[in-house]
This record gives sequence, C-alpha cells and structure tokens, in this order.
Amino acid sequence: MLEKFANIFKIKDLRNRIGFTLMLLAVYRVGAHIPTPGIDAAQLANFFNQNAGGALGLLDLFNGGNTRKLTIFALGIMPYITASIIFQLLTVIYEPLAKLQKEGELGRRKITQWTRYVTVLLAIIQSFFIGLTLTNTATGQSMVTMSKAAFLPLCVITMTCGTAFIMWLGEQITERGVGNGMSLLIFTGIVVGLPRGIADLYEKFQNNTWGGFTPIAIAIILIMMIAVVAFIIFVERSERRIPVQYAKRMVGRRAVEGQQTWLPLKVNSGGVMPVIFASSILSAPLLLQNVNIFGLSFKDNPYTGPIFRALAPAEPLYVLLYICAIIFFAYFYISIVFRPDDIADNMRKYGGFIPGIRPGKRTSDFINDVLTRLTLVGALYLCLISIIPMLLIGGIRFNDIPLIGGIFDRMPVFVTHGMGLNFYFGGTSLLIVVGVAMDTVNQIESQLIMRHYDGFTPKSGRIKGRRSW
Repeated sequence: MLEKFANIFKIKDLRNRIGFTLMLLAVYRVGAHIPTPGIDAAQLANFFNQNAGGALGLLDLFNGGNTRKLTIFALGIMPYITASIIFQLLTVIYEPLAKLQKEGELGRRKITQWTRYVTVLLAIIQSFFIGLTLTNTATGQSMVTMSKAAFLPLCVITMTCGTAFIMWLGEQITERGVGNGMSLLIFTGIVVGLPRGIADLYEKFQNNTWGGFTPIAIAIILIMMIAVVAFIIFVERSERRIPVQYAKRMVGRRAVEGQQTWLPLKVNSGGVMPVIFASSILSAPLLLQNVNIFGLSFKDNPYTGPIFRALAPAEPLYVLLYICAIIFFAYFYISIVFRPDDIADNMRKYGGFIPGIRPGKRTSDFINDVLTRLTLVGALYLCLISIIPMLLIGGIRFNDIPLIGGIFDRMPVFVTHGMGLNFYFGGTSLLIVVGVAMDTVNQIESQLIMRHYDGFTPKSGRIKGRRSW
C-alpha cells in the first residue's frame, strides 16, 4: 500500500494537481477564521446554541463551522448549489435553455456563467436577511456592535464576496486539481469538525449525561457509525450490470470479433447531491423566520407563525417534505446525467444489443425501467441515511401531529427529542465524507492506471478494460 501511495508522487502532473488542491483547501480554511466585521461573538454563540438544532446545524456542517462563527464564508456554497438547482430545472422545462445545453462546451460555459450571476444574486438576498436577523432589536437580541444602517451593507458585501470567492475556489479545484471542488469543500468542512464532535462525545461520557446507560449508549453510537460507513460503502459500490453483446463487424478491411460486455448502473447514481439539494431548499425558511416585519418576526406572526413552526427541523411536516425532496431530486438528477435514448442509439450504431431486447426504442425503455427501479432503491437508501442525524440530534416530534399526536406520547424520549449529538456522527455527514473520499480516490486511481501504475484496490488494473457509458 505504501508503494501505491508513493506512485502518486512519481507522476509530476498528478503530484501538482494534489498539491494545488491541498493549497486551495488550506486557503478555504484560513477564511473560516476571519469573522464578518461588526459581530458580537458572545451574543451570536448564545443565539446559535439556542437554535442549533436541525437545519441550522446541518447548514453549519456543510459550511465547515462558518455559520456558527459568521465568518466571511458564512454562506458557504449553498447559494451556488441553489443556483445550480434552478438552472437544472430550467433546462428541463425551458426549451431554449435545453437547446443551449446541447450545443456542447460553448453552451455549457454560457449556462455556467449565468449560474455564477444567479449565485451572486442569491448571496446578496441571503446575506441581507441574515443581517436583518442579526440586528433584531425588537426582542433585545441584537448581535452586532454597530448601527443597523452601517452593518447591513457591510454584511451584504462581505458575505457576497466570500461566496463568490468560494465558488471560484471550487471551480479551480475541479478544473486544475483532483476531485469535484464543491464536494471537497463540503468534505473539508465536515472533517475539520470531527475533533469537536469527538470532544463533545467524550464530554458526555465524563458528565455521565445519560446516567448509567451512558457507556452503553456511546458504544452503540460507535458501532452504528462503523455499521453506517460499511453500509454506505456497500451501497455506493453496488451496481446492476446489464449484459451487452456486440456482433462481429468489419472495420475497414479488418474483421472485429464480437464481444460481450456489460452496462453498469449504480444503485445510487446521484451520490450525495439529492441530499444536498433537499437540504438547500428546506433551509430557506430558516433564514426568514427571525426577520422582523412591523415589529413581528415571521415565526411570531399569527398568520405565518404556524407555517414556519411546522417547517421547523424535527417536525413531522419537515421530515415528510425532506424525504419527498430527496426522492424527487434523486430522480431529477439521474434524468439529467443519464439519458437512455442516447445510450440505446450508441449501442445500435456500434452493433451492440441487449440479449432478448430489440435495439432502439425497446432497449431505451428497458434501460429506463431498470434505472427507475434502481433509483427508487437509491432514494430510499438516502432517506434512511438522512433520517439518522435527525434522530441523533433532535428526534422527530411525532407528538406534534394534529389530532393524533397524543398516541405517540409513550414513545421513547430519544425518538421524539433526540440524544443531543452532533451531526458529525449522523448518516448525512458520513455519506458525504465516504462518498467524496471514494470519488476522489477513484479519480487518483484512474490517473495511476492510465500511466501504467497499480491503483489502490486489488487487481485495479482490470478497470482499464471496462466500457464507460
């Protein structure tokens, strides 16, 4: 294994790419320690501790602790993710944008440019509402040390510039480094928070938080972490292989023998993106609930208050919408990145066919049916993994369901109110860490194999012979 790691540094291009990636990730972490000017750190910490459950904790997890300290990178990459969702939806329902996407590299560059503009616009809107929340003097919770008129423009400019810089970092890592830049930024934010999560778990052990059950509870949590990691690796590596037969054909004057290969369809082709998309959409009410309009916040308003309270993390409606959003984005994402019609046309063009299935439309329908069933399994797997953090930190408030909530009063407390643990031990964070780590290692391994070096996995040289779709 040490020899395989040493092979990385024998390739100059790969060595430079890894060094460039680490350098930009270090720059990202430096920005995580530069606070937004005018912030009262003590009041902010108190506010965060009171509202850290659910979506706020998940938002801070994705941003690497920047939200908790309200640094210049406090918005993180969420505006960019939201802008990407908007344009991916538009490419499906707006025909001119769909045609632009099919124009190749030039069309994709144009869409990317518009995505950047929308990202900046969303960052301005989000930072403005954050500034309004921080200057909430109606409840005596102002968390700034300067006047509202001076702080709001300063907050908007600082956070918007920070988001634009993060977007640039992610694009540079993707283009000139190793791995997906945006995913690696999220990965870095989670990994640097793991020591804090371990310290929090150790503190609970010292304080005997759960009484005599504390050692058993901690042992169960650690076993669950290992089991979840193993489960994630198993599902992420699982795939359905559709056999494909290529007939004998003539290429010029040379006869090419027929061969049998397979079309690999991953169980979870969307990766962690459906979870990130769903979290980004449902975090919007979190930014609006404390904004004051005519002396009342949306959360305290008699008309909007019930809606915002029902959309609070750990509430049954929030959990239901979260699950539905994950399933929707799992199908939506796979419909964008995987096109059965194109695959069927390419197979027919090169003389390939699925045994027992006619080429053309029947092949496309068969691949689409298999992919639909696989995506449902992958979406349910993502829902299961994503519910674990909710149970750990805040539970699911089944007793708040109207009319029938009383029948859930006898449920265990850890189900309805959680165990007060950090997200770092939940399925979402482990899914992101494991998924991004596996993708990055696969990219490095493909670079090694391409240059005739052994990869990390046993007999990884066999990857060279696989057909990529």
